Formats: sequence, C-alpha cells, structure tokens
Amino acid sequence: MNLNQVTVTMPNLDDGWTFYSTLGLVPVVDARPEYVRFVCPDGNSTLSLHRGTEVGGGTTVYFECDDLDTTFQILTAAGIQFSTPPEDQSWLWREAELFDPGGNRLLLYFAGSNRINPPWRIQAQIS
Repeated sequence: MNLNQVTVTMPNLDDGWTFYSTLGLVPVVDARPEYVRFVCPDGNSTLSLHRGTEVGGGTTVYFECDDLDTTFQILTAAGIQFSTPPEDQSWLWREAELFDPGGNRLLLYFAGSNRINPPWRIQAQIS
C-alpha cells in the first residue's frame, strides 16, 4: 500500500493555489472553485484542496525536505509565514510549522533515516 494523496479543505481555492504553488507543489488538476490537486516535486504523492467551510480540522500534513533550512529561507523570502522556524525535535526530526490559508497545519521537516527507522523502532512480531 502506498499513500496517494491527502485532501484538505479551505474556503478559497485561489488562495490555496497560490500558497501551495509557492511551496513548490506542481498543479495537475484545476477544477476551481471546487477542487484542485498538486503533485509533490519529489515522488508521486499528491495533495488536493476541496472547497468547504469546515477548515483546520486537526489534520497535519508533513512535507519532507532534504534541506529544510534552505527551503525555509527560500519560502520566507517568497512571503510564506511560518509559526516556528526549523527546530530540532526530541524525536530526531527537524521541523518548521506553518498554516495554509484555510488554517490547515503543515510541517516541513527533515528526518532522514529516522523517519522510518528511529532508534526506538519496534520489530515486527512474526507468528
């Protein structure tokens, strides 16, 4: 199984289009004002935006960046506002937090091998 896409809700997809394009996602479907979809520049995962009034419902979307600090600097220079700059976390990830125009929480991060193989990873039980 492979994650295909995450869909988030926001009231204005034009604002979302601008925001996610500035983050570097590549538009692949434009059915505004109801729906848009982007593909991530690395890999084949997609992110969709759906128009709606229920926003910021507790979902957090994580985007991994090979060079988080450089990405943070580029996006900050492009006008993207972050709520926290890149910081090292106790779970061995480096993260920067921001919110999209619909109030959805995003984390740009770098985890390297700790994303799937942290030192505390449990071993699968074979029966």
